[in-house]
Amino acid sequence: MTNGYTHHGEYKVIGGKLVVADLRVHDGLITAASVNGDFFLEPDEALEDLNTALVGLPENVEHSVIRDAVGNGLREDAVMFGFDADAVARVVRRALGHATSWADHSWEVIGPTSLPIAQNVALDEVMARQVTAGTRGPTLRFWDWSDSGVVIGSFQSVRNEIDSRAAAEHGIQLVRRISGGGAMFMEAGNCITYSLYLPASLVDGMSFADSYPFLDAWVMEALASIGVKAHYKPLNDIATEAGKIGGAAQKRLAGGVVLHHVTMSYDIDAEKMLQVLRIGREKISDKGIASAVKRVDPLKSQARLGRSEIIERMAQSFTRRYGATAAELDVQTLEAASELAASKFTTEAWTQRVP
Repeated sequence: MTNGYTHHGEYKVIGGKLVVADLRVHDGLITAASVNGDFFLEPDEALEDLNTALVGLPENVEHSVIRDAVGNGLREDAVMFGFDADAVARVVRRALGHATSWADHSWEVIGPTSLPIAQNVALDEVMARQVTAGTRGPTLRFWDWSDSGVVIGSFQSVRNEIDSRAAAEHGIQLVRRISGGGAMFMEAGNCITYSLYLPASLVDGMSFADSYPFLDAWVMEALASIGVKAHYKPLNDIATEAGKIGGAAQKRLAGGVVLHHVTMSYDIDAEKMLQVLRIGREKISDKGIASAVKRVDPLKSQARLGRSEIIERMAQSFTRRYGATAAELDVQTLEAASELAASKFTTEAWTQRVP
């Protein structure tokens, strides 16, 4: 590396510019730094402020320390366009080897296999722990199912979220997942759900709010390719100009692994959904909306493509961006998920842990 720099990192800000850090490290300290990229910074002298702020920081420096050093080191009239102190901290952590990029990992994509909803939920825990143990690399998995259910967030109250009588009448089971967030109304073919199992180093220093659009940029690209212009609405809703189409949830597990999953409505029976989900009634009660169909605008009406074709476009987008390879669920993983579904995710103790 030129000029004696021994560490190099790059980070493309979502909706912003490329930020690059070249660092020299000696005896555990940053001794020289060059922050560069296609961003804008005024005045010119502020670039030296950035570099100076990094010199003297320890090699194992935390993200927040870098961010604060940059913020405090910039002159008062400095203005950053297309990047910020968080972006500088992120690229410095990458250069030092503490944070990773998509390209640092070998990704696999597992296409949809029809499984019971409870087993799909159990797979999320099984596969996340496999990544933690190093027996599985980072993976994208698409769900499929033929049964009907409501998957509630880890901290939701059953009585407050679900009309149990309506659920029983419609043959809809209740399953609680390990991540937070809201309820997922799932019937055969009615939505598109996927899970990402990834090392926490990929979202190093990112808040939950920042990590959602970062982890789903590939799917936004796929949707745009079929004429659906989607975006995130804080914190975890995915929407278009026509309305909400889905939401995300996340669990950061011990051992440095993140479970990130998304459900997007494809062809929702909104009338049935509102009968089963109590929270759905409250969400539209103050919005003057006569029909839930106007609140949950499915992909079927916006993309005018079959569900399987949309999933294929998504898989292609992920594969193209990150060099992923196709994979399948192995027997041992399926068996582990089946056992966990029976011992945990279909039990009253887990399902009713927040009655």
